[in-house]
Amino acid sequence: SGGEHDNIHIWDGNTMEHLYTFKGHRDMISGLVFRINSHTLFSCSFDRSVKVWNLDEMTYVESLFGHQDKITGIDAGRRERAVTSGGRDGSIRVWKIVEESQLVFNRPSSSTDSVKLINEEHFVTCGEDGHISLWGLMKKKPLFTYQKAHGLDSINHQPMWISSIATLPQSDLIASGSRDGFIRLWRCTANFRGLKEIQTIPVTGFVNTLQFTPDGRTLLAGIGQEHRLGRWWRIKEARNSILVLPLNFNEEEEVEDDIHEENNIHDVEMRSLSQLGLS
Repeated sequence: SGGEHDNIHIWDGNTMEHLYTFKGHRDMISGLVFRINSHTLFSCSFDRSVKVWNLDEMTYVESLFGHQDKITGIDAGRRERAVTSGGRDGSIRVWKIVEESQLVFNRPSSSTDSVKLINEEHFVTCGEDGHISLWGLMKKKPLFTYQKAHGLDSINHQPMWISSIATLPQSDLIASGSRDGFIRLWRCTANFRGLKEIQTIPVTGFVNTLQFTPDGRTLLAGIGQEHRLGRWWRIKEARNSILVLPLNFNEEEEVEDDIHEENNIHDVEMRSLSQLGLS
């Protein structure tokens, strides 16, 4: 766990016993993620750095630098890589740990606040401009951008700031959250060239974080009265809480046969909603 302070705390998930404290960041911890099926932990911070930790030995491994502003989001898959969003520097960076290099993608917006991997070759971003963008590692520009995905603010007529996004890895399912009163569920279309809204879930407050359970049957949502990055607005009717949302889909959603790209290194199995038993 991490948060307002610059330390990372390691806990036993069964007993909630505190095991260890990692120190090294110099500002708020803004994201934590484990590499899948490993004890490698990636952390990001408002100090603009990414750090790598080894939980088998409880040791610090290395620091990664490149972002020019506060890092606002991080994700990782099975490879020795991490992907981060750089807030107002407008960049998304894929950190290739073994190669000691990074791929830089620039999103033409005021702020890129969240990034999640769809599979090892594709990812999705969102931010202040209200757009959701789908990306592939082989192209520097988005494959598709859904503009004003949560509509317009009725007061200032600006796009609703998308504060969180989640993916069900190796599937076509995405969830997004803002302060418009709904969590929205989306399906990626063939070759990641589009998004189709398939369901909305009413909710009051800022949707500050989203996470699917591995089986895709439940969505967890962290709700707040205020935005996770600042205190610009307050929704008094909201409760600071975690929502557990069972998912029920009435419409069968199929994935096109050509969802893979020729340049994929791994043969990634893409699961549709029907294959997950959610239709």
